[in-house]
Amino acid sequence: MSHPPSTLLAVDWGTSSLRGARLDAQGHVLEEKSLPRGIQTVEPGEFATVFEATFGDWARASGSFCLISGMAGSKQGWVEAPYCPCPAGFDEVAARLMWIADAPQGPPNARIAIVPGLSCEHPSAAAGLTHIPDVMRGEEVQILGAMQLSGLRDGVFVLPGTHNKWAQVSDGRVTGFRTFMTGEFYALLSRQSILAKTVDPDAPFDEAAFIQGVNQSREGAGLLHNAFSARTLSLFSRMSAPALASYLSGLIIGEEVGAQKLVKNSSVNLIGSPALTQRYALALALHGVQSRLFGAEATWAGLFALSKSIARSTASV
Repeated sequence: MSHPPSTLLAVDWGTSSLRGARLDAQGHVLEEKSLPRGIQTVEPGEFATVFEATFGDWARASGSFCLISGMAGSKQGWVEAPYCPCPAGFDEVAARLMWIADAPQGPPNARIAIVPGLSCEHPSAAAGLTHIPDVMRGEEVQILGAMQLSGLRDGVFVLPGTHNKWAQVSDGRVTGFRTFMTGEFYALLSRQSILAKTVDPDAPFDEAAFIQGVNQSREGAGLLHNAFSARTLSLFSRMSAPALASYLSGLIIGEEVGAQKLVKNSSVNLIGSPALTQRYALALALHGVQSRLFGAEATWAGLFALSKSIARSTASV
């Protein structure tokens, strides 16, 4: 019979960063580590070496095992973990873990596993297309963690970042989601387009300018037109240089929020860094939508909850 581990090593291995936490049997964080060793910095075949150098002391602790979420399970990562199709909840994701290390056949002997990520299909009426796939890696664990922390089993979960996710959860399972390249578009426009000559992406956040951007996005002219106003407002001295970055951010986030079919006085769940979730909460409030915010704790809560699903699924082994 399988037993829950006394210690869980929870790891979030993304594109640009690597962070981990050692959790006790109740899911409390005992220690944390974070360093800029995302998968882009690791050569093929070197993932085990980096893992050992970073977490080897934790991994060897008696009764522990490790769950890794994020891009470590991509084709460019440690071991590819095929996506789990939606609808999916704790048990479906746990059943598709990719076990590695000394026992790739899986529990109860294996000690390191990678979380698979999720996929879904969007119907399309375009000629030659019937469905368009969408994927996420790492965000699924954050959603599961937010559900665990809040007790919610239904709702909209939004994960701001480079590639933002808007996920629908029903009866404890992610039924589908859509990805928006909002963060990447902001980086491209503010650092590589003509706007880079006037926009300082490192300027302090200006709430008033951000609200102006969100409100301008609601005028219906579209982002391709509105984005150019970040240049002309500077050209005609209608907005100060430090405020332009927040204005552009408001335009882009406002465009994303406006594309959702949100009902006034409804609520959504925001998961991510305070700097981003607070901006989204502000944009959503301008649309009459309330927000509940979750931070980095959602990742650890999600991985801990998955460890419990593993224990349940192997109880009869």
